[in-house]
Formats: sequence, structure tokens, C-alpha cells
Amino acid sequence: MQRTLTGILIGGAVAIAGLLHFAATAATPEAAPTQLLTKYNCQGCHAVDKKLVGPAYKEVAAKYAGDGSALAKLEQKVKSGGGGVWGAIPMPPTNAPEGDLKTLVEWILAQK
Repeated sequence: MQRTLTGILIGGAVAIAGLLHFAATAATPEAAPTQLLTKYNCQGCHAVDKKLVGPAYKEVAAKYAGDGSALAKLEQKVKSGGGGVWGAIPMPPTNAPEGDLKTLVEWILAQK
């Protein structure tokens, strides 16, 4: 009985420690989009508040504020790439699945 109770207590402690670790390292709402920005190398050309090769995310959000079709337009632009809107240097296409594209564009449009 003593060994069984000890085993249960140790197993329970390990499970609680695992849950606490998961809670401490769980992604915040901000983490998922910023991880995708890194995954798809968006930060090589864009920054939140300053122009690099391409426009700042805040500039993009300001330009499309109030445009009900902005999400669909920008998802397509990020997916296919393109140029001429922000200057002569074209943006290459992004090989991201639809769910990631939506998450990225929603985050970009939320930058104000």
C-alpha cells in the first residue's frame, strides 16, 4: 500500500509539473503570428514600425483600414507576391498554407 501511494503521489507530482510547464510555455495570442513571421522570413523585408525593403506592418494596416476586402486582398498578395503598390521592389510569393496566411494578415491589419 505504501509503495502504491508513493507511486501515485510521484506520478501526480510529475503530471502537475508537466501541466505547469505547458502553461508557462503556452503560446500567447501574439506569439503565433510572430512565430509565423519568422517561419516565412517576413522579417527579412518588413518590420512593425519602419520601412525595410517593404513597408512597415503599421503602414499596411493604415492603408487598408476600413477596407472590408483587405483581408482577402492581402492574403492573395502575400500568397502570390507582387509589386508596384509600395515601390519598385516586388514581394516574392509566400509558400504558406491558407490558415497561416489568414493569421499573418489578420495580425498585420491589427497593427495600428
